[in-house]
Amino acid sequence: MAVYILSNRKIVRHKGEKVDSFSNDEYSIPNFRIAKCDFDSYKEPTAAAKKKKDYTNRNILNYKLFSEPEKQGYEEVLNVLLNEKGIQSSPLTANNLGGTQRLFYELYKNMSATKDRSDVLIFIHGYLYDFDDELKAILDLKKIFIDNPASPVEHILFVSWPASGSIIPLSYFDDKASSINSGTSLLRLFYFYTQFLKDIFSNRDLIPCNQRIHIMAHSMGNRVLQSMLYSLKRENILRVIDQVILLNADVSYKVFEDSEDSFNKLPLLANRISIYLNRQDLILGVSQFTKNILTPRLGKNGPSDITPYKDIVSIVDCTFVKDDVLSSFKFEVGNHWGYLSSSQVQNDIFQNLYGVDRNLISNRIKNNENIFTIIS
Repeated sequence: MAVYILSNRKIVRHKGEKVDSFSNDEYSIPNFRIAKCDFDSYKEPTAAAKKKKDYTNRNILNYKLFSEPEKQGYEEVLNVLLNEKGIQSSPLTANNLGGTQRLFYELYKNMSATKDRSDVLIFIHGYLYDFDDELKAILDLKKIFIDNPASPVEHILFVSWPASGSIIPLSYFDDKASSINSGTSLLRLFYFYTQFLKDIFSNRDLIPCNQRIHIMAHSMGNRVLQSMLYSLKRENILRVIDQVILLNADVSYKVFEDSEDSFNKLPLLANRISIYLNRQDLILGVSQFTKNILTPRLGKNGPSDITPYKDIVSIVDCTFVKDDVLSSFKFEVGNHWGYLSSSQVQNDIFQNLYGVDRNLISNRIKNNENIFTIIS
């Protein structure tokens, strides 16, 4: 089990610390850094501790930034792997690897070490998250997707992007700009990963682990994904993703249309795409009528037309689910966080990640060929 953070936040040195940290500032930088979360020494904080003003950053969850790689490419990863197999001698060890080299090396080693499912979930959070909120979200995601035996996920790559921590409406537009910049970081990760696959598996002594990688984007995190897809060249797309889960997506309902040239690339990238929507989503209703010139949102209204992709794109209506996991005023009124608040939504997602045929997923009714409603 491992949880990583990929972030284009600024790197800072907090007062009294001897190591670098991610900043809480609402500011993105062109490059991203990778960190690994430390759960070995993690202790559940008390309610009193959470109220303290110093309950920030590593006081929430410890993490360590990877060093930057000395050389570009993945030849050194190949040398380390071949040396560990006794095929080729090399003075390099895993400690010599940095950045995505270390990330891909560790994931490949861990995912290859078992015949059981050991999937990776790439998660992109939504609007109104500062870095402290992201660390708390990582703890929630670990409980839901790694600690739960109903989930095939063993590793999480959390995409941290500098969304605003303010509820002021204008911050929404700042988040739009940040999401576009962060999409570029996600695009670079994709290209690095495809290069890793080419460099490593061109050697016949190494074989793919045959595990699965999924992408899950919530709310405005879908705009980060959209930004990546805008710039992704069709001729460079490899089908390296199994499931794409779009949760309460705060993007236009037209994103699958060719004129948008964004989400219509997902069928080239992934085996299956599922759009989880809630027709009573208050947050997306506000987004539609105050910030997006009355443009219906994908996560509230569904897509305008997915006829060309109906074989692999599913619409999952969560309007009638119960908030039985988390039931505060925020969740009951907002209807925007079903993946956190409803066990029905969570169980549906787990079956999706396992690759269960969409017609056989339990507690659904089929409305038509590719539209389903979750029922109690």
